[in-house]
Amino acid sequence: SPPPTPHVCCNGNDLNAFPSKIKVIKSTTNDPLFNLATEDWLFREGDLSYKTLFLWRNQPTVVIGKHQNPFTECHMMKMEEDRVVLARRNTGGGAVYQDLGNTNFTFLTPNTGDFKKFNTNIILRALDSFGISAVASGRNDILVDGLKISGAAYKIQGERALHHGTLMMDVDLSALAKYLNPNKAKLQSKGIKSVISRVKNLKEIDPRVDHDSLSDAIIADFKKTYRADCEVEELNTSVLLEIPSLKETYEKLKDWDWRFGQTPNFNHHLETRFDWGIMDVFMDVTDGVVTEAKIYSDCLYPSLVEDITASLQGVRYDSQIISQAVNRITPKYDGTDCIAYIQQFREWLARSL
Repeated sequence: SPPPTPHVCCNGNDLNAFPSKIKVIKSTTNDPLFNLATEDWLFREGDLSYKTLFLWRNQPTVVIGKHQNPFTECHMMKMEEDRVVLARRNTGGGAVYQDLGNTNFTFLTPNTGDFKKFNTNIILRALDSFGISAVASGRNDILVDGLKISGAAYKIQGERALHHGTLMMDVDLSALAKYLNPNKAKLQSKGIKSVISRVKNLKEIDPRVDHDSLSDAIIADFKKTYRADCEVEELNTSVLLEIPSLKETYEKLKDWDWRFGQTPNFNHHLETRFDWGIMDVFMDVTDGVVTEAKIYSDCLYPSLVEDITASLQGVRYDSQIISQAVNRITPKYDGTDCIAYIQQFREWLARSL
């Protein structure tokens, strides 16, 4: 495998323009809803003049993507029996199981340059400090010897970019099969029959790897990359009393309606997988009109899923009319990969109705 990209200096408004101000935050609580609320709060209100790294880990939890259906992605009864928390994040991507054997990282940076590759290289170099040769693969994975040790998701809003991911140190692999219900189309496309067969714990490669040592390695490379230093800030739930907007976000993520959603009475269910994600479409049709639509997806562009869903509402249940309705969102995505995604979705939906 090629070595991780070395530290380089760029000019102008690039991510590693120097000198840089940085901020490093570690959560001292394992409450997944607090930790997800914290990164959402950082994304909305964090000072962009600081490149920010947030490190955290959770008690046993299944975290689903913004548009995923918990009743099809998870074995809810087993989770309830074992008191495994269900959390829904604000970014796209698929369902992941997390426990204390899992380290989570979050980068908050300006939306400039190739921030995904830039941040991923920090993680790759941190792993390289243990002698672990890892490579970025596909949309959002990091692999060691062909097995997944990390997955990531992204969120962009104006000049803000959030990149978060997981690193499997010593995760209970039996829990993956116990609590997750992987999409068959997605697994078939990867040519793999089992979720467990696709992943590996870092501790199997190097017993020195634990949450503290891995966090220290990531922090060290983060500081070296930006040629800056700072004290590590520690956060816990007591901060909720001091920051009203963080408390409000925490209460939202705890809310049943956010986590489980108000599921419509589905009349028509269509599902397919594109290279850019699963599209699991449910439509409630009354008197020949789509009265309610819902799309569950692991697409990394949540706004695209939302716009397609909105375009279906109130439209006559006719393949040509529905195709035209979806097409109306294309101007919003001029110059992006999403134009091709919309076209592929329209053609598939028109054929399927």
